[in-house]
Amino acid sequence: MQGVVKRYRWFAVMLLALAVLTAVSPALGADAVAITGNTLVDMLMLLPPILLFVGLLDVWVPKETMIKYMGAGSGVVGVVIAFLLGAISAGPLYLAFPIAAMLIKKGALIRHVVFFLGVWTVAKLPVLIYELAALGALFTAIHVGFGLIFFYVLGLWFERQFDEKTLLKYDITAESA
Repeated sequence: MQGVVKRYRWFAVMLLALAVLTAVSPALGADAVAITGNTLVDMLMLLPPILLFVGLLDVWVPKETMIKYMGAGSGVVGVVIAFLLGAISAGPLYLAFPIAAMLIKKGALIRHVVFFLGVWTVAKLPVLIYELAALGALFTAIHVGFGLIFFYVLGLWFERQFDEKTLLKYDITAESA
């Protein structure tokens, strides 16, 4: 019972906050419930195809292949693959996390996974097209350039901070696959 309470404590806190908001302002609470419902429906429509894709990648791509192209010693090839995976993506960032977890379990370096998540955030094709049209080439070049540098350096930092023992604690290493 205590495990269930601990696991769902933040969900309970958010429900309590929603109840308090509804008690204070019923109209605002109704709007919040409607937005939450719409977000959940959107998530339920987008997440199953991504999970299917991750499952297929998990089965189709051997661990040795992933290690060869995105693991230790992959060099620039790993960065390019991480960039391409993030750049051709579409959808909100929460869709990238199952893919990132699969990459880690298959032996990809943390720096490549963090870079992939960063590219998904700042340099995916739909975002680039919108930024070019709405904000111009100079802004887009500065935003994407600094974003890519930042996320690559952040990936290097994460790799130094989270050693194999720490990753084992959270059960997200290649050994746990």
